[in-house]
Amino acid sequence: MKILLVVLVASVILAIAFFGLAIQVIFKKDHKFPNIHVSGNKKLAEKGISCAQSWDRIEQEKARKEINLKKLKLSEK
Repeated sequence: MKILLVVLVASVILAIAFFGLAIQVIFKKDHKFPNIHVSGNKKLAEKGISCAQSWDRIEQEKARKEINLKKLKLSEK
């Protein structure tokens, strides 16, 4: 019986937390979560700080352009 009470209380707490987190999305005009990603922050963009994943993607694209795999030879003859 105590286990059932614990499960019920936990379910109620989770429901309250879920509704609390959803309030902003439900009552906001555009119904979207706010952009809290580094790329969406204007102050960080002014300082030149960007997302690590975006930075890594850009650097990998540069590296791919520098290495031409079609001209690569496996053995010297």
